[in-house]
Amino acid sequence: MGLGWEPIDWVHVFVIFGSAIAAAFLAISALALPTGRSRTRPTNSLFSDQTDGTVFLFDGQHLVDASADARALLTATSEEKDSWASLLSYVLPRFPEFEDRITQLEELGRFDLIAEGPRPLMLSTQWRGGLTQIRLIDPSREKRDGASDPISLRALEEELDDLRATMNQAPFLVWRETAEGAVVWANLSYLTHAGIRDEDDPGWPLPRLFPGLDLPDLSKGPAMARRASMTPPDQTATLWFDCHAIGTATGRMVFALPADAAVEAESSLRSFIQTLTKTFAHLTIGLAIFDRQRQLALFNPALIELTLLSPEFLSSRPRLPAFLDAMREKRTIPEPKDYKTWRTQMAALEKAAASGQYEETWTLPSGQTFRVTGRPHPDGAVAFLFEDISAEMSLTRRFRADLELSQAVLDTLEEAVAVFSPAGEMVASNAAYGRLWQTDEDQRPLSSGFQGALALWQARCAPSPIWARLRLFVGSMEARESWSAEARLSDGRALRCRFSPLSGGATMVQFGLPAAADTSLEPTAAPARKSADAAAAPKRKRRA
Repeated sequence: MGLGWEPIDWVHVFVIFGSAIAAAFLAISALALPTGRSRTRPTNSLFSDQTDGTVFLFDGQHLVDASADARALLTATSEEKDSWASLLSYVLPRFPEFEDRITQLEELGRFDLIAEGPRPLMLSTQWRGGLTQIRLIDPSREKRDGASDPISLRALEEELDDLRATMNQAPFLVWRETAEGAVVWANLSYLTHAGIRDEDDPGWPLPRLFPGLDLPDLSKGPAMARRASMTPPDQTATLWFDCHAIGTATGRMVFALPADAAVEAESSLRSFIQTLTKTFAHLTIGLAIFDRQRQLALFNPALIELTLLSPEFLSSRPRLPAFLDAMREKRTIPEPKDYKTWRTQMAALEKAAASGQYEETWTLPSGQTFRVTGRPHPDGAVAFLFEDISAEMSLTRRFRADLELSQAVLDTLEEAVAVFSPAGEMVASNAAYGRLWQTDEDQRPLSSGFQGALALWQARCAPSPIWARLRLFVGSMEARESWSAEARLSDGRALRCRFSPLSGGATMVQFGLPAAADTSLEPTAAPARKSADAAAAPKRKRRA
């Protein structure tokens, strides 16, 4: 049974991590260079190039003007948002109360907020003739002439710190490689697995945990992960990872996700399948499991013997229709007169098996008999069981023939015979019994049992104590011996009765008429009419 990995699209996640870090480094490098106040500014700006600080002027939420440093901060924060949204994305994490206070600015006229911490920051907001002036002040740094704005540089540094902390807290390995394969950067998880404890001085060059790892580039489209293993320097256990790569201008960024649980699950599954395969190998029932695509996923040796299909064919994982066609060619499947009808039946077979309702007995041209059962399995799979029941069917037919022979022998007897089980069920009777007691021959074995038969006998015979004794005899669990008695039918004829115990607690009852009257054990009504005619004959003679 094959195992496969679904492609995982990690492009967006990994590109965001990698690109964000790279962009942050580049932005800081650019801002760190002297600019000479050469930023492009609106010629009609309210703020001169000499305006100190980071100052914004808003009309409602519309940016009217901003100092050069303020525009640099907006650019560093986000280029995709409007100015007010960009400012809020920077201010609110540092001054949570700003959003409530800004709604009261016209009434207050001015308010100042201070963000405490190792890097304090001050925000001053004023209402100036219907406009809102917002000023950000970093008291811990002074801007030098020609240097970048400390507020915008600080924003980028904080973003870089957040990204670095995120990558170091990630529960997977991340590293950058040059085109030659040299590791030039790695996150904390990578360094830990490499046995490097001093993050500040990891040494150079960084060790390669997965040398020679060939990975497809996720930036060119989704691709399956590559499974790789490594053993940390201070451990003996082997660790497994699913590795992905994203190409960069100078090499690639690689992500390795822990896969130990997946490897252990796959190993357990393989062991389980091997155990099942060994178990199935000793079964005499043929087993064929088809996956959701209806391809043969698992079979046992008994299937080869029963279907006469070659191991090579079965190992090629044929689909269910091809499997059934091959069985048809080997004449190990019942085939109707026309192929179209057969295909319709096979389609119904698959549908019924998938719903767990398929169970049929196949009689093959060779004389073999198969019991075929279809059962649904998880994940849309379906299993077929092929059991050769030829011996069982032969035994059943032989047993049925023996029963028919025994019944034929009983029917040749002149005495009426009935056999009752220990539970009082009538299990056998002969034709003479039916003629004597006028019972339906087809319904004799299904009659009401001993109690019903006893009621019939009592109704058609003169009162006698033998019936009470017989009732105790049939229901007794003690040792019993055969005994005989004579009853009298309602027409006056004598009836010989014999009651014999059989093995297993069964009882046999025999009824016989005297030899002179026993021509064919006629029904009790017919002898009554003959006796009446014989009694009337002397009277007719006397009248004559």
